[in-house]
Amino acid sequence: MARQSYLFTSESVSEGHPDKVCDRISDEIVDLFYREGPKAGIDPWVIRAACETLATTNQVVIAGETRGPDTVTHDWISHVARMAIRDIGYEQDGFHWQNADIKVLLHPQSADIAQGVDSGGNKEEGAGDQGIMFGYATRDTPELMPAPIYYAHKILEDLATARKSGKGEAAKLGPDSKSQVTVRYEGGKPVGVTQIVVSHQHIDEKLTSKDVRAIIEPYVRKALPDGWIGKDTIWHINPTGKFFIGGPDGDTGLTGRKIIVDTYGGAAPHGGGAFSGKDPTKVDRSAAYAARYLAKNVVAAGLADRCCIQLSYAIGVAQPLSIYVDTYGTGKVDEAKLERALAEVMDLSPRGIRKHLDLNKPIYARTSAYGHFGRKPDGEGGFSWENTDLAEALKKAAG
Repeated sequence: MARQSYLFTSESVSEGHPDKVCDRISDEIVDLFYREGPKAGIDPWVIRAACETLATTNQVVIAGETRGPDTVTHDWISHVARMAIRDIGYEQDGFHWQNADIKVLLHPQSADIAQGVDSGGNKEEGAGDQGIMFGYATRDTPELMPAPIYYAHKILEDLATARKSGKGEAAKLGPDSKSQVTVRYEGGKPVGVTQIVVSHQHIDEKLTSKDVRAIIEPYVRKALPDGWIGKDTIWHINPTGKFFIGGPDGDTGLTGRKIIVDTYGGAAPHGGGAFSGKDPTKVDRSAAYAARYLAKNVVAAGLADRCCIQLSYAIGVAQPLSIYVDTYGTGKVDEAKLERALAEVMDLSPRGIRKHLDLNKPIYARTSAYGHFGRKPDGEGGFSWENTDLAEALKKAAG
């Protein structure tokens, strides 16, 4: 029987965290290929991108494999990277959007990989790699996300919005930050926060931890539900003291190192593959989006209060090797029946996922910080995998 009273902690990192800077640059390049490909007469279905970024003190290295328009030059890619760094807010001596040395080492996609993925003749488009992917949904929040990761993201996103407005005391903050929220569950439901951790870069070197807390505390309180912060809640704000040197100048960043931050904060399994920098033929990304979409629809349909879905794929093979559902004892129908229903309501081949979720377009840079899940649905300027439009079909298919 699942525990009903416990503490659970998740962390988030801001768009200015070194790894997130790299995720943003990698996803900006994916978007660039999807924007410019159709302009050059290239079918979006054949565009490929697998971009990895490394960032350190005033250095950015971009490597990987692509297939797309020849008009997308290395100079253009360098410019896109600079604009991303500027938007994040880096204008410090050790990492500046104007002065950073950017090396672009992208090359064409391997023909061996392409032959396994591309469709042709009687061959259906296959998965871009083998792997396992997970999706999860829970009634913790209206967004059907685990409360700890959802609020850890919200704290940093609200602080970033305030910082980038250039108004008030938040203008003294820098781009790099991390948060961590410990949520208390009673009766299986989140009811409060026992500990709050925020480490936030500041551009005024004289600021103390006390000064930083005075700036950020109102945003933290506003981000969390009323009554969740009590007199016994423990705060850890810049616990090591000064946080002046931040971003890639303070710590090297790499694409794909924040996969738990990107998903469910440890509340559900993760398949291991990162998302950023990959076009949606890579099932690491697209099938993880599909699994979240299906799990959210299961919960939205009232078929379970919690739902975890695993999908598995082999490179070059179109259909998933397996579909697994776990509703943690909260399901209203048999899990085997749900597994059959999922395959009935959605084509889970890579092409089917891309078509159903409309993934062949430049939407990826905005996924690169504050989580790929729990955002607005597609109709509100958000993401298609957050829609709950399959709920009724799932109810019918599951009987």
